[in-house]
Amino acid sequence: MPKRLIHILWPSFLVAGVADIVFTTLFDPLEITYRGDALFDQRIAAYTVGFFIFWLLGIASSAMTCYFQRSADEINRCPLPPRSRPEGCPKRDDGSGCC
Repeated sequence: MPKRLIHILWPSFLVAGVADIVFTTLFDPLEITYRGDALFDQRIAAYTVGFFIFWLLGIASSAMTCYFQRSADEINRCPLPPRSRPEGCPKRDDGSGCC
């Protein structure tokens, strides 16, 4: 589990850093407005919020990649040992899977 968490957080952190640099190079954060009011009073606040938003997007992307790269055996594996499987389960005796 910690290894998978590192595989999710580290690449998303790097992408968030690059995305924040590119975004703040192209746009002045003090000029970003919502309904005529500036969203941020200080640039450092905008940089920080932007970084965390980009990081959350990267985390979502990396987590979905880890989720979708699972094999069919990982998805369909029965978590119960063979003798604890319910009566009538066709895989109860051989231990290869459940129902």
